[in-house]
Formats: sequence, C-alpha cells, structure tokens
Amino acid sequence: MLLLLKTAIAVVASFKSNATISRTQSVHIRDRRQLGGNLHSKTPKELTMNVNDQFARQAQDMFNAAKDARIPENVQHMAEEGVAKSREAFQKINTVTKDGAKVFEGVMLTAQAGAKTLGEKVLNNTVANTEAAFDAAQAIARARSLPEAAKLQADFMQQQFAIAGAQTKEFFELSTKIYRQTFETMNAAATKGFEQVKKSA
Repeated sequence: MLLLLKTAIAVVASFKSNATISRTQSVHIRDRRQLGGNLHSKTPKELTMNVNDQFARQAQDMFNAAKDARIPENVQHMAEEGVAKSREAFQKINTVTKDGAKVFEGVMLTAQAGAKTLGEKVLNNTVANTEAAFDAAQAIARARSLPEAAKLQADFMQQQFAIAGAQTKEFFELSTKIYRQTFETMNAAATKGFEQVKKSA
C-alpha cells in the first residue's frame, strides 16, 4: 500500500516536474541576485536567515505546484484497489489468527487438564503410600518380638512392591491416554488451521 502511494506521488510529481523545475530555477537565480553574489560579506546570522527564507519560498512553490496537480484516474483506481485488497487480506488473516488462538487455547486446556489429572494421581498415590508406611510402622512398633516385627516389615515391603507395580502401570496407562487425547486435539487443531489458511489464500 505504501508502494502504491509512493508510485502515485511519483506520477503526480512527473506531471508537474517541468513547471516546478523552471520555477525552482528562477527562484535560485533570484536568490543568488539577492545574496549579491558575495557570500563572504554576509554574517552567519544573515546567511542562515537567507537560507531559511530560500527554503520557505521553495517549499511554498512546491506546495503551490502540487495543489493544482490531479492524480490520474488509473493511479487512483489502482490505489483504491490496493487498499481494498489489503483490508480484505488483513481481515482474513485476523480471522485465521483469532481461530488459531481459540484452537491453541483448546489444546492448552486439554494439556492442562491432563497434567492436572496426572498430578492428582501422583498426589493420591503418595498419600496412600505414606499412610501405608505409617500403618506399617505403627504395627511394627506394637510387635512383641523381633521375629514378629521382621515378619511385619517383610509383609509391608512385599505389599509395597505389588502396590508400586500397580501404581506404575496405572500411571503409565493414564499418561498414555492423556498424551493421545492431547495429540488428537493438536492434530485436529493443525488440520483446521491449514484448512483455514487454504480458504483465506
């Protein structure tokens, strides 16, 4: 869009360039005469004022020349069309981006829910194992003989190995299920995103 505007300005400038050049040349000649041809006889302040005046006159001449200029219809039509196409492309990209953000949010919610489920499972297992350890410690403390305490200790260890195996298997199955759900959500999101990009192209 910026390129179109620059092109339009260049075209307008080319139409008025001959008039502007001749006006600018006459201003330069007039300014040289006003300076008297001898720059060394002027003070720096006078030189600065003359340069500022010169610049102001040249700028005014350029603005006057541009004020009368007309933009050709084909350039105007091309600029309007470029703006319309840019707006349409922006709207499509904006829609795709918003939909992509919603899909990403869905994926993150699925992953977050899975992580929460796994965290709760780990916490529940830890609590159960800790309570079992306290129960075993209490039973061992009540034992009346060393062989009874050794037997309680051995039974507890055997139970804990079996429980740990079951917990590990259950945790693995749960994490696999959550991974599969998250992957399916991500895959569906990616497919939807690609379809939206194809539609907008």
